[in-house]
Amino acid sequence: MRVEPRGLTSPPTAPITAPMSFRATVLTLYPEMFPGPLGHALAGKALAGGLWALDALQIRDFALDRHRSVDDTPAGGGPGMVMRADVLARAIDAAAPEGDARPRLLMTPRGRPLTQARVRELAAGPGAVILCGRFEGVDERIVAGRGLEEVCVGDVVLSGGESAALLLLDACVRLIPGVMGKVESGTEESFSTGLLEYPQYTRPQLFEGAPVPEVLTSGDHARIARWRHEMALEATRARRPDLLAGTASPACDEKMKERE
Repeated sequence: MRVEPRGLTSPPTAPITAPMSFRATVLTLYPEMFPGPLGHALAGKALAGGLWALDALQIRDFALDRHRSVDDTPAGGGPGMVMRADVLARAIDAAAPEGDARPRLLMTPRGRPLTQARVRELAAGPGAVILCGRFEGVDERIVAGRGLEEVCVGDVVLSGGESAALLLLDACVRLIPGVMGKVESGTEESFSTGLLEYPQYTRPQLFEGAPVPEVLTSGDHARIARWRHEMALEATRARRPDLLAGTASPACDEKMKERE
């Protein structure tokens, strides 16, 4: 099922002429959840304009019994149900036949944490085939049998992989050329240099007694760049010190030098 954007009350602000290259296929028990929020705002306009495409396939369509069963009791006992490998295999093979170069992703809390670096790799590629798990998870044999990359969007357990898939696609789509108004919008933000983003300010100059920092109105671009770098380091040390391990700080230092 090809998913069309919903809720768009106005056309894109400018004609979108870039050829579509990013195509997402989502395998789910709830295809009606898509495009969801991705049918609105910039992602929705880009979807309507052909910058990317989205298909949502119903996994139950690949079940063979009259009840359209997709799950069974876990081997070895235990609570809940497990999604069957044979049904999922048919769904994946239909979504990504031989020769389809798109990575195959499984949204699961057992996966590797999703990073901005991985998002950039995905956004620069042909798209993705995304399997949304439900119940207690999927039969482990489908992971190896179909080469699934297990992806986790946070140290939380969700009702299913659909909301995680929406998060991943949102992160990818906004980086597709032509989706955001300015390319810099995707480069000067949290994680792009290994640090959290510096604080932002705008009008009014004075709000409830708190002014916009003087440095930001100084017109001294080198000084502003240094201040932003210092604020990014401060925020990262306080909130995400794990990001400072490895090359996070040198990467940001290099970015600051480029601005100067």
